[in-house]
Amino acid sequence: MGTDSAAGTERYPIRTVASLTGVLPVTLRAWERRYGLIRPSRTRTGHRLYTQAQVNQIHEVLSLMAKGVPIGQVRRALSGGVQARQAPPAAGPWARYLERMSTAIARFDEAALDAVYEEALSLHPIERVTSSLLMPLLCALGERWDRTAGGVAEEHFFAVYLRNKLGARLHHRRLPSGPKLLLACAPGEFHEIGLLLFAIAASEAGLRCVPLGANLPLAELALPARRADCRAIVVSSSLDPEPATLRKALPALVAQVDIPVLIGGQTSVRHRDAIVAAGAVPLGADIEAGVRRLVALLRPRKSNT
Repeated sequence: MGTDSAAGTERYPIRTVASLTGVLPVTLRAWERRYGLIRPSRTRTGHRLYTQAQVNQIHEVLSLMAKGVPIGQVRRALSGGVQARQAPPAAGPWARYLERMSTAIARFDEAALDAVYEEALSLHPIERVTSSLLMPLLCALGERWDRTAGGVAEEHFFAVYLRNKLGARLHHRRLPSGPKLLLACAPGEFHEIGLLLFAIAASEAGLRCVPLGANLPLAELALPARRADCRAIVVSSSLDPEPATLRKALPALVAQVDIPVLIGGQTSVRHRDAIVAAGAVPLGADIEAGVRRLVALLRPRKSNT
């Protein structure tokens, strides 16, 4: 992983980007060469380096292709998408939703917060509400908490509200019949929101989830995974874990089970090499892309016989 010292922007080599997005390096090169998509910078030796914005754009490409847009038309579709995002807030609802929810949180007004959240859900699919409203709002609150008066209380207020909402949604969902996942937050990770959002997205994709919640020692995951007959273990981690977690506990868990162990959240971006060295799979921080990759990983392979 490289860093642009002038801009302070992390840049990722192509193998890391392939791991985070599920797009093979040969495909990324073809997109760049044939269609002019995702042009990374180069090192002096010619190696490609991608910014986080470009990683996000790769996820947009995958989303467009999943909706049936041919790869040859994706560049034009992306250009239109950029124009829409740069348009004034009146051109789309998300900036206004963010403003209204932020105001409600600052006033600790649950009724006002609920009104905006329910309005967004009544008009847009949960996946779009998650990516365009909830995740940006969580990021904004995370940036405010240590430099704004009341920021810590605001973040806790919204976290409790959202945890209740997402928990209720999980409780009342129609149980899917696909492969079963064990979901847990990493040791020292007390923020469950990302895990719950992932569980909802996975359920929408037909996967069954067994969520265990916050702050789980990795040594405690093998037994419930076996008892529940899970096909994969997904660990959510946004904070930098203790060094021993990736160096010792994660390899020990991988050795205990015969199913994939995947790490999601910002830890999977910042510590990708350590996760791979432990035998686990870095899932990235994009929830929709992570679910797509997990579905592909669990899809039965066709026999050549």
